[in-house]
Amino acid sequence: MRILVTGASGFVGGVTADLLSAAGHQVTALVRDASARVRLSRMVEVVQADLLDPRQLAAAGVSRGFDGVCHLAALTRVRESRETPLRYYAANVTGTINLLAALDAGTRATGVAPRFVFGSSCAVYGDTGTSPIPETRTPQPTSPYGASKLAAEQAVAYQASTGRLGAVVLRSFNVAGAVGSHTDRDSSRIIPAALGVASGRRDAFRVNGDGASIREYVHVVDMARAYLTALRATVPGRCAVYNVGSGVGVSVSDVLTTVESVTGRDLPRVTLPAVPEPRALIADSRRIRADLGWNSPSSTIEKIVEDAWRSTAVLEAVAAGRSDVPIVS
Repeated sequence: MRILVTGASGFVGGVTADLLSAAGHQVTALVRDASARVRLSRMVEVVQADLLDPRQLAAAGVSRGFDGVCHLAALTRVRESRETPLRYYAANVTGTINLLAALDAGTRATGVAPRFVFGSSCAVYGDTGTSPIPETRTPQPTSPYGASKLAAEQAVAYQASTGRLGAVVLRSFNVAGAVGSHTDRDSSRIIPAALGVASGRRDAFRVNGDGASIREYVHVVDMARAYLTALRATVPGRCAVYNVGSGVGVSVSDVLTTVESVTGRDLPRVTLPAVPEPRALIADSRRIRADLGWNSPSSTIEKIVEDAWRSTAVLEAVAAGRSDVPIVS
């Protein structure tokens, strides 16, 4: 298939683009920053455009008639979204609508109804109070980020209902790990932040509250495989929703202990006041496993941390011009 991947300069988007290319698809990566070229397979076509500018989307050929689209471009920080809600609605809602409009123009011109996989988030559920969370749980987002993702989901579903799109929505629950040159560079997330302390780039890990908050983590390779699997499952006129998660809850304290074990280094901690956020977010992912046959063999916290640490060490060694790469001490 000819597949467009938006957000391919990002962590999950880059892995997804490379995986689709390796599977034999003709992949076009839509990025805002052309420097993403160096992290993507040479087989991937890279085009540059801003989803907020329909003219740039037209110039990039988004309306050419793609068979499939994986839409991962988004702003993703929950706490930041509370400070800049309009920016999040513009990127996540308006950007999605502009993309859908460009694709619809292509559909009307070519008659091809694309397979569309939308990257959403567990943030749409809000503070549910109980876990694991099934897809049948009524979304009640408690942040502009979650609300913007839910609004974008609804736009995708309504467009699918016209019959000019077949869609799958994937709600992810903390993607982590690394593969090749693709590593999570967002230091606001727990694992990159903890590895930053282990590597000496940060002085201490700041724990909000008692460290008992429970989250689950999906390896980026397993997450990218979910996009590949979902593309095959779309049906024109329908929009299906799936949680994508390991189903295994891990506390903040457990993550830090795993980082210490993998790296062989102590992590100094600073305790800060608790912030308002769900106490536990764990996915009920039985539906995607049953319907699509997806599974998550790489999504143990140990492998996630090991791969992220290995990638961090390799990239730092390359940047420093070293040939000796201390992967695990």
